[in-house]
Amino acid sequence: MENFTPVSALIGGGLIGLASGMYLLLNGRIAGISGIVGGLLGRGGNDAGSATFERLAFVIGLIAGPFLLLIASPITATSLVTSPMPIIVIGGLLVGFGTTLGSGCTSGHGICGLSRFSTRSLVATLSFMGAGFVTVLVTRHLIGGL
Repeated sequence: MENFTPVSALIGGGLIGLASGMYLLLNGRIAGISGIVGGLLGRGGNDAGSATFERLAFVIGLIAGPFLLLIASPITATSLVTSPMPIIVIGGLLVGFGTTLGSGCTSGHGICGLSRFSTRSLVATLSFMGAGFVTVLVTRHLIGGL
């Protein structure tokens, strides 16, 4: 419980909800990362140039935002990845496969879909959360961590 920070989590969640809601209201699009990145990679249909610019700006903002926060604030952040690179690559490939299979990602279903009361998104969110719980149980507790 040493990393339990309900205030910052509530503020962050509120900002994510506000941003995804504004994105939907102002652009008429869902702020699902897989759909946005898929559109950049040519899997998003026939979009005009402005949609491509919008998607690119969204992805650049996701990447640049944390770095700008680190520069502009006294926050110190460290990241420690202990899993071997093959496990990370396999995990990334499985996430990509699951995103395709589930017609969306955690942000699309979990944030945007649930807020629109989508039954499909509820089933998807329960599925990937359940799979995540089971994966952590097996890899961290039953077979000794990877």
